[in-house]
Amino acid sequence: MKIIVPATTANLGPGFDCLGMALSLYNEIDVVEQAAASPGIEIDGEGAPELPRDFNNLIVRSMQRVFERVGPPRPGLRLRSINRIPLMGGLGSSSAAIVGGLVAANALIDRPLSRDELLQLAIEIEGHPDNVAPALLGGLVIIAADERGPIVDRVDVPDMQVVVINPELRVATETARRILPKTVSRGDAIFNAAHVALVTLALSRGDLALLGRAMDDRLHQPLRKFLINGYDDVVAAAKAAGAQAVAISGSGPSMIAFAADHHDEIAAAMKQAFAANQIEARTWVLKVDREGARLT
Repeated sequence: MKIIVPATTANLGPGFDCLGMALSLYNEIDVVEQAAASPGIEIDGEGAPELPRDFNNLIVRSMQRVFERVGPPRPGLRLRSINRIPLMGGLGSSSAAIVGGLVAANALIDRPLSRDELLQLAIEIEGHPDNVAPALLGGLVIIAADERGPIVDRVDVPDMQVVVINPELRVATETARRILPKTVSRGDAIFNAAHVALVTLALSRGDLALLGRAMDDRLHQPLRKFLINGYDDVVAAAKAAGAQAVAISGSGPSMIAFAADHHDEIAAAMKQAFAANQIEARTWVLKVDREGARLT
């Protein structure tokens, strides 16, 4: 069987750890049963030279969590992972591996776990929900939690395209979290709470003018932008080319730009701005993925 898992962009400006959206860039996992007890793993594409090909592989570890939870284990498996999502790029590569492994294992044992149960497992493995939730569910997702567990719901958004740029930099999530302050002012908390509501409203309406005003953030981007050389130049270039809102994707270094049209021109302008700072970059024009992880 084949499992397809979308890339994701988290935070969307002020929505730190509570907003995420799935995008039409996909990793694929092919699963075949075999006689050998140890997993056979083939990796193509992003991260192929460095990702483990044994039980330390995140896909395999995630599959094992399903077998440990509901069993029975299926030791004789051969996996082929075709990776298109950049590693440590702020586009949910680890979430794609986790969700892909969970969906694959669940399908192998006739799907005893519901999507909610798979999501809970994914959050346990990843440690935070803002990438795994849209990777599993698709679309724009709001994530919160209380003493009873995660609260996750989708928001319908109209068809839209976004520009994603991935510079040749790597920003580890741990590093991007470590630089953030442990406390924030009341004013900054109120500012972000209001802007998260506006971002959600703007995306649900497809109102890019409102999104441009709502995308400001005071919790993480003012600090994380210093991990991305040329950040201010890239934002300015994107807006000059027609983008109405620009944000760091996840913890970076990838960035996402929203516009009604001229997406190719915006991508070229952002790429040129990085090049002026001696940084190569790749761009994609992507749609919102509405299906999330699925079997084919």
